[in-house]
Amino acid sequence: MYQFRGKFKTFINNRWLVFVCAMWIQSCAGVGYLFGSISPVIKSAMGYNQRQVAILGVVKDLGDSIGFVAGSLSEVLPIWVILLIGVVQNFVGYGLLWLVVAGMVPSLPLWVLCIAIFVGTNGETYFNTAALVSCVQNFPKSRGPIVGILKGFAGLSGAILTQIYLMMNFPDQSSLIFMIAVGPSIVVLALMLILRPVGGHKQVRPSDGRSFLFTYSLCLILAVYLLGVLLLEDLIDLKQTVIVLLAVLLIILILLPVLIPVLMVFFSKSRPPAEESLLSETQKQESGNSEQDGNEVILSEVEDEKSPEVDLLPASERQKRIAHLQLKLFQAAAEGAVRIKRRKGPRRGEDFTLLQALKKADFLLIFFSLVLASGTGLTVIDNLGQICQSLGYTDSSIYVSMISIWNFLGRVGGGYFSELVVRKFAYPRPVTMAVAQVVMAIGLFYYTMGWPGQIYVVTVLIGLGYGAHWAIVPASASELFGLKSFGALYNFLTLASTAGSLIFSGVIASGIYDYYAEQQAAVSLQISAAMLAVPLQDDDSLTCEGSICYSITFGILSGLCIVATALSMIVVYRTKSVYTQLYGNSRS
Repeated sequence: MYQFRGKFKTFINNRWLVFVCAMWIQSCAGVGYLFGSISPVIKSAMGYNQRQVAILGVVKDLGDSIGFVAGSLSEVLPIWVILLIGVVQNFVGYGLLWLVVAGMVPSLPLWVLCIAIFVGTNGETYFNTAALVSCVQNFPKSRGPIVGILKGFAGLSGAILTQIYLMMNFPDQSSLIFMIAVGPSIVVLALMLILRPVGGHKQVRPSDGRSFLFTYSLCLILAVYLLGVLLLEDLIDLKQTVIVLLAVLLIILILLPVLIPVLMVFFSKSRPPAEESLLSETQKQESGNSEQDGNEVILSEVEDEKSPEVDLLPASERQKRIAHLQLKLFQAAAEGAVRIKRRKGPRRGEDFTLLQALKKADFLLIFFSLVLASGTGLTVIDNLGQICQSLGYTDSSIYVSMISIWNFLGRVGGGYFSELVVRKFAYPRPVTMAVAQVVMAIGLFYYTMGWPGQIYVVTVLIGLGYGAHWAIVPASASELFGLKSFGALYNFLTLASTAGSLIFSGVIASGIYDYYAEQQAAVSLQISAAMLAVPLQDDDSLTCEGSICYSITFGILSGLCIVATALSMIVVYRTKSVYTQLYGNSRS
């Protein structure tokens, strides 16, 4: 009995259990991705026009990206408190929205519903922040895979919640809003005491590589399964029994990762010797770091005194040069021959506050690169319904679901490949962000040229590229600007996609679309004399047909992605030495 209690305590404090619980929370945390499913219900129940629904969509995007409070509170409050605040916001915001739409309370003004949907969606920022902060601290040497998988499940949550909703077979469509208010709240309340930093850097095991491989395999299986289910539901009218069976299998796939901590704790006889050596090495490094803290000011002068060519030398020669320079500095300082300069702020790779990071060119370059590329991706996602209609597709739901799945794969793949880049080649992680932006530019240019299969190419390449950003950027920010204020840094960067989409979608895409819609309407009126007596009621009646509706917009966005690539490469050039120090010399 005593042995079981000890193992159970170890199980509760296992970093892989924390990671799995974070995956489960993220699986139901992306409530913002379901707006396309609930907006028709809101529109019909409240009698709104398309412009009023668009206002709700903009407010939803703002709620999903403004996470300053969540990021700041994560530095001073326990993780469970952060999650509890998110639960309250999610339940109150979407709960009020459901009461209004279901007719259980008197109709409220639009501005009240805007506040409700902002508050409800803003709760998602608390879930994301708590999950990322806990797991990045528990897996400091695997930030790319961790961020990629967690953000991937957030992007896939819309498709997951949709399948569960279909399984429930609710009598009315407004019940989806009720499920959004209640479902994530129940899941987070059940797991909030487990999700926390548990000193994961001391739990390094030789089996971690196999555990990540198992997790990646499950992610691929989950994506393929969901894609198959969506195609099956689109092509065949399935019975409710089959829908329930498919949803149950989906839930089983989501629960399977818990086998990792279960096998690790309850079916592992003893700690492997390799783990002991890894832990002792970690402890030695920590003690070594504490000894170096006293000489931090002196040793930091090495960075100012060494020549740039030192970083290009082989590892052994570089260490000799640096050691020689350190010795000279110690002697000069002891003799009073030099005056040691005091650092005014942290260096890249150390802990920054948000205000300190905002003064750094690298942080601003990453942010504006994200505005251009991620804003472009969100613009395509928000306009995908109209894009499909303009190309003659009557049902856009299959393509909306497909881009969500490719978004998921982009996030998982972005974390995996960016980790390979830094681990095997010690090359700056932002280079993979530049690759993702090139991929997006190719997809947008393909549409602009009007080549066959435009919608499929855009769905795949934009989904992959946009998703990859949200695995690469948080990991890069944590490496360059530290973990202490990671929550605040991450939530500031999330503003980039919303800021970009407000301009690209609200001004460029909508303006060009309306222009060509008016041109086509005018031509139609000239051709049909009978229609001259039937004036259009408002701009909402205007529809545009053909690839011309978005080809110019996508041409502009493709160029902006190229600019974003250039900004990312500047960051790569500026941070080469930082990544060399963090991950060692390149194998090239």
